[in-house]
Amino acid sequence: MAISTAKGSRNLEAVTPLLVRDDDEVLEGYVDYRGYPSKRSKSGGWRSASLILGGGSLERFAFRGIECNLVNYLTGPLGQSMAIAAGNVNLWTGLGSLMPVFGAIVADSFLGLYQTNIISSILYILGLGFSTLAVALISNNQETSRIAAVPSTELQVLFFASLYLVALAQGYQSTIQVFGADQFDRQHQEESKANTSFFNWWLFGLSLGVALAYLILPYIQENIGWGIGFGIPCLAMVIGLVLLLLGHRTYRFAIRRDDTCPCSHEDDQEASQNNPQQIIPTHEFPNKVLHAKKDDTKENIISGSSRRKHTEVKKTLKLLPIWSSCLMYAIAWAQVPTFFTKQATGVDKSIGQSFNIPSASLRVFIPLTTMCCTPIYDRVFVPLARIVTENPSGITEFQRIKIGMTISVLDMVIAALVEKKRLGIAQEYGLIDIPNSTVPMSFWLLVPQNMLCSIAYVFTVVGMQKFFYDQVPTELRSIGLSLSFGALGVGNFLSSLLIFVIDEITSQNGRDSWFSNNLNRAHLDYFYWLLAGLGFLGLVAFAFLEKSFSKENISLERTAPA
Repeated sequence: MAISTAKGSRNLEAVTPLLVRDDDEVLEGYVDYRGYPSKRSKSGGWRSASLILGGGSLERFAFRGIECNLVNYLTGPLGQSMAIAAGNVNLWTGLGSLMPVFGAIVADSFLGLYQTNIISSILYILGLGFSTLAVALISNNQETSRIAAVPSTELQVLFFASLYLVALAQGYQSTIQVFGADQFDRQHQEESKANTSFFNWWLFGLSLGVALAYLILPYIQENIGWGIGFGIPCLAMVIGLVLLLLGHRTYRFAIRRDDTCPCSHEDDQEASQNNPQQIIPTHEFPNKVLHAKKDDTKENIISGSSRRKHTEVKKTLKLLPIWSSCLMYAIAWAQVPTFFTKQATGVDKSIGQSFNIPSASLRVFIPLTTMCCTPIYDRVFVPLARIVTENPSGITEFQRIKIGMTISVLDMVIAALVEKKRLGIAQEYGLIDIPNSTVPMSFWLLVPQNMLCSIAYVFTVVGMQKFFYDQVPTELRSIGLSLSFGALGVGNFLSSLLIFVIDEITSQNGRDSWFSNNLNRAHLDYFYWLLAGLGFLGLVAFAFLEKSFSKENISLERTAPA
């Protein structure tokens, strides 16, 4: 039985295949772009997921291309202090990391994944376009006046408003990833394996986009022009939107259940008489449909949906303590676009006699490490771990997150030791009172902390994504996946608050702040030691909550009816 909703009509055509090949199998829980049940051979899989992955990679190229050098733009052309600039970057990235939660709610409750992705892409393009205009006008005014004057209030408002429009469009992150994961049927043995691999290769594709952004855009921004450096990400998002639209006819749209069915009672009866169990569209978008049985009344459907929704919300709320314990890791991750980048401005970044690497480009080691680790993890570590643990994923998501948190603590310790060494060299060469001086220490010493940061991300964040994606009901997958982004967003807000408090306390009585504009008098090493301690406390809390969560699940399994 197939139902077409084109042009608001409902045409019923009986289809009774005598023999269905596996690749022509009608997929339970999925429909195509017309609202018909999807066939395995004609929809989804890597064919569709690759277009989504390409769009996601371009989105990360665009976002990281702006974010990676934003702190230098704020302390440079906009004339902000290091503490204020770091706080602004944390607030902006924090809001951007929280938006996937709201994007998921909009997608799951109103628009659907595909439509939410399209709208987010358009907002993205508008934000990047207006920010490019603002940066170009600021650069033109400063070149005309021939002095590094602080931009006018109007231009700063335009710049920050467009920047926050980009942050609002970050709902794209969770919805596009879930939409990609939905191209694989988790009930099918081979596609279930592909679904697990998708999360790893998704990270690989995003890392490729990030690596290209770090390699190309900081050099263009600092040596050719900030306007061009902001314009290229805008063009990338336009291409990403085109890729997303190209796969429209091949996508699978996962079915979700609404609380009520807006169809008329007569239509329900007509459909039920032809098929005791069929798919009834409840919205013009294909991923809003409702399973109905012949003997179900509308009251029973509503009552059952309400009870199910209450259970789903209750189950999701039980994940919040685990989510909260991940925030200490998120605070450490928030330092990458701020103090990791500023720390690199004070060291020797020369390669050969004439070429200097932009400080923001040192972060390229993060995505490059991710790109190296992802295939090794997916193709070497997981198969070997399966032999030992007999777990299809190699290790549990809990184990993966704990490994990542441990590496993050080690990363902060190494970052503190390297910064202490840099300050020692600055004092040895008499550079303490010379702001913006280059300390004769090679940038290679900063590489290990960036690489460890990447490895920690591969374990922690991907583990969080897979854990929350699996734990929530099908209808809340977008929200579940967005919880990991939400943790990073709250971590950025907490980092901004922490920086503000520490800056106020350490700068009293005429003392130099830990975040002094003169890096050689600042004490980022103290801050890194503090983050290492907080990260360790978060790891302990997570391990404790893991035991409680596991015991509760075992108890539920024992009491569940056979």
